[in-house]
Amino acid sequence: MGGGDSPEIAARFNVAPTQLAPVVIAGEDGVRRAVEMRWGLVPYWAEGPEIGSRMINARSETVAEKAAFRDSFRRRRCLVAADGFYEWQKVAGGKQPFLLRLTGGAPFGFAGLWDRWRGPRGRILESFTILTTTPNELVAPIHDRMPVILAPEGRDLWLDEAASGEALQGVLGPYAAAAMEAIAVSDYVSNPAHDSLRCMQPLLPPAQGTLF
Repeated sequence: MGGGDSPEIAARFNVAPTQLAPVVIAGEDGVRRAVEMRWGLVPYWAEGPEIGSRMINARSETVAEKAAFRDSFRRRRCLVAADGFYEWQKVAGGKQPFLLRLTGGAPFGFAGLWDRWRGPRGRILESFTILTTTPNELVAPIHDRMPVILAPEGRDLWLDEAASGEALQGVLGPYAAAAMEAIAVSDYVSNPAHDSLRCMQPLLPPAQGTLF
């Protein structure tokens, strides 16, 4: 995803809203940097950071018009670094968690937006939200939305400050189902205090492509 400063960021297996996560931004000098920000967007105009817990996701279809997101959509886009995400499928007696990822577990970038909030006494908080879209055939039986995973050719465009809104909307569709896999995992992952490889341990062999 380009050069620039990249601080050491510890591996995570279960990132929850309001926690720190790695994102890639294009700095004012055009150099891309990996930094940690809090998950849950706090707009620069917010009265306080509490709003962030309600802004962990932004619908890609309306992000250009919503007051909370439109300024960041124009000027502060980012890539949220990941190699998978969890969704919970409603089943008889509860919910079944799934790890969804690119086949084989290759890293990727979610389409994200970020902002910088300045609070009293000089406090600065940088935070982000992840864009969502309609699900592909693999995710649809599990959840009615999925995060926007940017294809390699879409990453440069997403970080290009000169990109038009029309061009940006063109990369915000669902990722190809055939290139992803769904892995049923235990409800150990449902506790945000749990953050280890055990969160990703499969219950069954991965399901690839369409899941029914």
